[in-house]
Amino acid sequence: MSGRVNQIGFSQRVRLEWLEKTANLVLAGNTKSAVNDALQDLLREKVSVRGQAVRGNREKIITILLKVWLNAPTALESLRVEGLDLLKRFPRNDHLAVHWGMVMAVYPFWGGVASHVGRLLRLQGSAAAAHVQRRVREQYGERETVSRAARRVLRSYADWNVIRETATSGVYSQGLSLAVDEDRVISWLIEALLYSRLNAPAPLTELIDSPSLFPFRVKRIAANHLRAMSSRLDFLRHDLDSDLVMLPRRANTETFS
Repeated sequence: MSGRVNQIGFSQRVRLEWLEKTANLVLAGNTKSAVNDALQDLLREKVSVRGQAVRGNREKIITILLKVWLNAPTALESLRVEGLDLLKRFPRNDHLAVHWGMVMAVYPFWGGVASHVGRLLRLQGSAAAAHVQRRVREQYGERETVSRAARRVLRSYADWNVIRETATSGVYSQGLSLAVDEDRVISWLIEALLYSRLNAPAPLTELIDSPSLFPFRVKRIAANHLRAMSSRLDFLRHDLDSDLVMLPRRANTETFS
């Protein structure tokens, strides 16, 4: 599992509605082949128009979409199944948080970029792409692939309306700030965040306030209540006032292929 946190994987500009479409196709019981064909039709006039490359941008985007909602790593299967159920049961307003959490769990790079954006927004009310890029390269390495992937993730954030371009080129401000009040969604989102953080145990308040969740205002929830909500989270009393939250030990040994 340790290698995942330093992998990029998510290297394309992906729109929220494409993830929603993918999830709906999976929920409708379509086969992998049928989902792939539907996504090819959806993206044919939007990405790599007239492109014939075997692994062009369209194919890479479809790979990302399928890995999030159909071919997730084995260790994330329960998270994926419950995420699909949340999309089915809860209103559209909660869907962005579910897509965000699943992408973050499958591709920790998404959450890594988000953490830098979130910190900058909290510190100074804006996030310059150049500053985000520098911090991401410090974390993932001085490679052009890192810079290119970070740019595309930032453009995805803008497409999702969670950041907005300011009058200054390359500088973003906070976009949507969505309330997450449903207890099931909160417990699921915390689990997704732990997977993206390599299951580093953390106080519950730190997870709720994580800069990786900068588009959301997550409701405070007591550790005892969270424990009752999810059997896939473990808790350890940290001190008199806080509990550490972590994934069960088995999550560290399951397959992330």
